This record gives sequence, structure tokens and C-alpha cells, in this order.
Amino acid sequence: MARILLTDDDNALRAVLREILVHFGHTVIEARNGTEGLALFQQAPADLLITDIVMPEKDGIEVLMAIRDTHPPLKIIAISGAGPHGGGDYLALARLMSAAKVLQKPFSADALMAAINDLLPGGV
Repeated sequence: MARILLTDDDNALRAVLREILVHFGHTVIEARNGTEGLALFQQAPADLLITDIVMPEKDGIEVLMAIRDTHPPLKIIAISGAGPHGGGDYLALARLMSAAKVLQKPFSADALMAAINDLLPGGV
């Protein structure tokens, strides 16, 4: 299956998402913020990045920009629940920055897996 880099500063949400992804056979590398996520990606690139947008140190938009500079074909799912419209403004910006999929928090495991399956046909 896929090697997925999961970047989110919410420890509880990251743990739940990790469990879902591992349940479906994926390998998960976790980062607590954008700085850590980019460092982990440089050490061992992933097949897919799932990143929160609003995080300390480097936010998800900065992560998207950095990844696009070095690995343009990487599939990215942006997630957010912050902002004046529940994260919609941030997610619209993430889509403009070439996130392949965006998910508004809270989202279901089915929605997450559907997004992954759309981006990684055959599970990589």
C-alpha cells in the first residue's frame, strides 16, 4: 500500500487518522507541524501527503509550496477546520496551491479513504 506522511498539530486527530490509515494497510509517518513534516519528507519521500493547514511553525500552505517546489507530482490532501467558514477559505487557498483533494474537518473515515483511493488507484 502507500507510504503516507500525515502532518497535523492535533495529537488526538493525528492518532485517529493514523489508526484508520494503518487499518487499510498504509504505512504512516507522522509530523506535528510543517517544519517536522518537511524534514521527514526530505529524509524519506512519501507517496501521499495529508496536511492540516493551520499549524504552528510552518503552516500547511507553506508545506504545500515547499513540496511543490521539490516534488511537483506528489499527491496532497489538505485538511482544515479553522477559519471564518469552518476552514473553507483555507481549503480554497490550498486547492489554488495545487492540493489534489481538500477535506473539511470533521470528515468521515469513508471520505478520507475515498480521497486516497481517487488519488492512489490500486493503493500504490
